[in-house]
Amino acid sequence: MKTTTPLHGLIAAPHTPFAADGSLNLPIVEKQAALLLANGVTIAFIGGTTGEMHSLTLDERRALTQRWSEVARGTALRVVVHAGANCLADGRALAAQAQQLKATAIAAVAPSYFKPRSVDLLVDCMAEIASAAPALPFYYYEIPSFTGVALSASEFLEKGAQRIPNLAGLKFTSNNLMEYQLCLRAAGGTLDVAFGFDEMLLAALSMGARGAVGSTYNFAAPIYHRLIAAFERGDLDTARREQFRSVQMVQVLVNYGFMGAAKAVMAMLGVNVGPARLPNGSLTPEQSAKLRGDLERIGFFEWIRPQAA
Repeated sequence: MKTTTPLHGLIAAPHTPFAADGSLNLPIVEKQAALLLANGVTIAFIGGTTGEMHSLTLDERRALTQRWSEVARGTALRVVVHAGANCLADGRALAAQAQQLKATAIAAVAPSYFKPRSVDLLVDCMAEIASAAPALPFYYYEIPSFTGVALSASEFLEKGAQRIPNLAGLKFTSNNLMEYQLCLRAAGGTLDVAFGFDEMLLAALSMGARGAVGSTYNFAAPIYHRLIAAFERGDLDTARREQFRSVQMVQVLVNYGFMGAAKAVMAMLGVNVGPARLPNGSLTPEQSAKLRGDLERIGFFEWIRPQAA
């Protein structure tokens, strides 16, 4: 089966919005989508790591998919649904729903409690989920730092291309740039390999990346648009400067606990996606105020203005 390769350009991984009591706050999705479109981001990769996937019930994940589909309808925004789960039946249910709602594509991480111990078993797991949405492009979501599944992603692509008819590629969230190059050339170079480390995007572009999925694209897309434009015109000095801005921003956020800090930044921009769910931590009002000061000191709020140089 021929599939499209939609994960090109910047793809944001949105937060799942919660109310103060920790329940889903789905009306906020409309504001999240509006911010993405205002910043030139037209693909949302929902229900993944940034979306706190393993902290959501199956019903909540289905409700999240439903809401994003409704909000995106009639706009330029396309929705990729992450359907990975430790329970493959849950993954199949999410994939089937995504196809029913006419999502752009689906993706899945490897099961991470009982882990596949070989590439063949990993392919079996991904084939289970992909087969529930045969009309949609399927992406394996490689993120070994979270799943603990340290199998060869390029070998997965070689074998998966033979056994998963709708395999379109993978989302590569690893700093192993040797393996990334192998993935770009796996299966004759026919598959789409989006990069998943925002703070290393320039390195991936130099190796042939055409798309990137990341959490900071929710609120800092202008930095990366300038980075990509500079790279494409051969202005490496500017591209390096924009990449280092990303590094500085990420370093500040990590100091506060990335998930809670990133959600706090969204609130600063007028899109209150609420707290993080345990086991992720959230920032206190005092910490949020200190975070704002740290971001102001490095120039963050100037950097994310589309006209900033």
